Amino acid sequence: MIEGSSVQEHGVKMLSLVEKIKDLKADFAKETYIDVILQYLPPSFDSFIVNYNMNGLEKDLHELINMLVQYEAIIEKVCAVGIRGRL
Repeated sequence: MIEGSSVQEHGVKMLSLVEKIKDLKADFAKETYIDVILQYLPPSFDSFIVNYNMNGLEKDLHELINMLVQYEAIIEKVCAVGIRGRL
């Protein structure tokens, strides 16, 4: 995922790839899919990844994507406030 692109689009793409893998009967553990999704996030999500791993959160793929979308909204809001604060 490229910095600044939509995490929701990234999530939808990843879920689509997971479904294709399952259709090929080459399924992996849920944790493997989650690791791949987290691995391809840009640096702005590093604190989310650390928090997710340190707290031992166990979510399904859809819950993870929803959490990422919420986190992205927070990042955007903080950046917008930071920019306005400098003007």
